Amino acid sequence: MNEATKTRINTVVVHAGAEPDAATGAVSPPIHTSTTFARRDDGSLPAQFVYARSDNPTRRSLEACIAALEGVPADNCMAFASGLAAAGAIFQSMRPGDHVLAPASAYYGTAKWLTELLGPWGLESSFVDMTDLDAVRQARRPNTRLFWLETPSNPTLDVTDIAGVVELAREIGAYVACDNTWATPLLQRPFELGCDFIIHSTTKYMGGHSDVTGGAILVSCAQRNVEPLSRLRAIQTVGGAVPSAFDCWLVMRGIRSLACRMRTHCDNAEKLAQFFATHEKVERVHYPGLHSDPGHTVAAKQMSRFGGVVSVQIKGGAPVAIAVANRVQLFIQATSLGGTESLIEHRASVEGPGSRTPPGLLRLSIGLEDCDDLIDDLSQALAGV
Repeated sequence: MNEATKTRINTVVVHAGAEPDAATGAVSPPIHTSTTFARRDDGSLPAQFVYARSDNPTRRSLEACIAALEGVPADNCMAFASGLAAAGAIFQSMRPGDHVLAPASAYYGTAKWLTELLGPWGLESSFVDMTDLDAVRQARRPNTRLFWLETPSNPTLDVTDIAGVVELAREIGAYVACDNTWATPLLQRPFELGCDFIIHSTTKYMGGHSDVTGGAILVSCAQRNVEPLSRLRAIQTVGGAVPSAFDCWLVMRGIRSLACRMRTHCDNAEKLAQFFATHEKVERVHYPGLHSDPGHTVAAKQMSRFGGVVSVQIKGGAPVAIAVANRVQLFIQATSLGGTESLIEHRASVEGPGSRTPPGLLRLSIGLEDCDDLIDDLSQALAGV
């Protein structure tokens, strides 16, 4: 339940940030495409909007909407042009000489931010198995300033004990940021587990239709986060990696159906994970909803359901996995996830040299199709290799 409004989250996703337009009564929010805003004769601004890079009415509505989903004030949310832009802003808010502790299974774009872009600038980073709290404890340094979590992770769906990492971070006065893209606010509540920052790629489930790119950062209401919030807002407005008004409107439109879409994504993914778990040509299934999955116990503690992505390792390695991906008919070979259509991709090929992904792994974003049709499609693809 959302404490600010006393309404449950399935209701919040429909109404947050979308009051009927005061001027026209329009139920669908207007799109304010203007990049600049007129002043009165005395130089004052009618609604405090100056220039679209620093603020925009449509972007403000989106930020209020996402903030309501995660249970914080509207001012504690900042929209960005992509999920990686949002992640990069968190890292840029650190100081030279600070240390970031990130998961060994981190998204490859996250690792590039830390090692290739901000490493030369002076930000230190190291990567550890975040599912092992003892390893996390040993990896801390005196200058560790930020613990970065991605749970479930991409693409192996490793599950991190969020509350356990938060406890380790608090012992040394560090911040904790959690990428909540895959779980969404409907399935996982990182602020309730003690996190300081939440990051979303709104390109994925929030947008939900594979037609918009965006990201968001949310900051918890803890007093210790007043200065980081101010710094992040400055990075957003001065750096200028902000979404267009139309992109903001598209994400808001997607959020309205988020609850019902996530139910079907999860239903279908759970059935497909069970299908893969008994298939003779599948070496391993990565899905925390399976009781056999190493992350199941922790996931069941901190997630209400287990999401819409399933990864599988195919026996025979990369050649056979690629052959399976080439034989499917309903699944589309494409990068990304969270859309209405089902996608499949051989992640190691996408990530390229240096990929840590198992060579036989296929990542599947499970869409909203009839699940029996998806199973039939995968059955014929596996039978043909």
